Amino acid sequence: MFGKFLIMGYTRFRRRVIRNTVTSVKWVMKNKQFPLFVLAGGLFTNEAHAQGKQQQDLNSLIKSFMAEPLTSRSVLEKDADEMRTKMELLIMRIQAEFCHAIEKEENEFPTKFRVDRWTRDDGGGGVTCIIQDGHVFEKAGVNVSVVHGTLPPGAVAQMKSRGREFKGDSLPFYALGISSVIHPRNPYVPTIHFNYRYFEVKTDTGVEWWFGGGTDLTPYYLNEKDAVHFHSTLKRACDKHGAEWYPKFKAWCDKYFSIPHRGERRGIGGIFFDDLDEPNKESAFNFVTSCAEAVIPSYIPLVQQHKTDGYGLKEREWQLLRRGRYVEFNLIYDRGTKFGLYTPGARYESILMSLPLTARWEYMHSPTKGSEELKLTEILKNPKDWVSC
Repeated sequence: MFGKFLIMGYTRFRRRVIRNTVTSVKWVMKNKQFPLFVLAGGLFTNEAHAQGKQQQDLNSLIKSFMAEPLTSRSVLEKDADEMRTKMELLIMRIQAEFCHAIEKEENEFPTKFRVDRWTRDDGGGGVTCIIQDGHVFEKAGVNVSVVHGTLPPGAVAQMKSRGREFKGDSLPFYALGISSVIHPRNPYVPTIHFNYRYFEVKTDTGVEWWFGGGTDLTPYYLNEKDAVHFHSTLKRACDKHGAEWYPKFKAWCDKYFSIPHRGERRGIGGIFFDDLDEPNKESAFNFVTSCAEAVIPSYIPLVQQHKTDGYGLKEREWQLLRRGRYVEFNLIYDRGTKFGLYTPGARYESILMSLPLTARWEYMHSPTKGSEELKLTEILKNPKDWVSC
């Protein structure tokens, strides 16, 4: 029995020596150093072990992505502590997780995302994932962008209109974000939009940074249980970081996604924030992470519940009319669309991916009194608190 114990112990020790030796060799090759005593004993320094594990973890994470990151692996490893790196890995992970969740709902007639990895001449690029003419989703887009360069006057003006004042004629910037809009085929399944982003701008006085984003729901027919579920999920994500965040960002969302010329909101809201630079960079990043991870549990259950609901021509035409309102907001008022269009080397296909395949406009359309369509319209004119704050 004792002999068996010794053999097992030796076997485990031998495996560890071999594994550690491999890690050490990788460290030596990368760092151009040759600690012979380390290799001879199959042992390794803390630095070598940490770097080897970090590389393994990074490679394992990247394997799950929809495409290779925009930043090279060597730079991601070297700048692991930089917020730009943390944000890029986050948005690539969220993109993959959400795309797989969407594809799973297309299981009856399997439809996969078309993955388009593109580069930008002025710096950076993106990964655009698109489903068109799916069985459940008429159009689904999930876009990641990692761009850098110099801010042109038009983009600077867009930021100054929000109260940001920058000193300097040439402003190097770094912008990373994920943006998604899902247009379902069934009118009883709502549209969802989410966007989370990080900016760095180098000015004459230093580097300014901030986060922005949010998640909002646009139903075509009002289901109060769905609305409560959606808002409750977002509230739980916000509450992890402070009880004040959800009510503040819910109100901001209702205000932002407004169509002034229609006197209504685009949907039933959610959360929205911009220029978030408090209490500190790491805490703000953790908040954004919680919000981004709340997208799937807030939305996918609604898809599962309603994707097989029956509907007719009346419901379809109403859905197309509401999509027309969606287009109006995105093209006239949305800041992200404006910033993208003002950025040199902008990729318009990705910027305009939020637009539906089909939409409808009718002259002087008015919902019938007492109808479900009118019920939704009244909520869009008078936002409601769906969960207690």
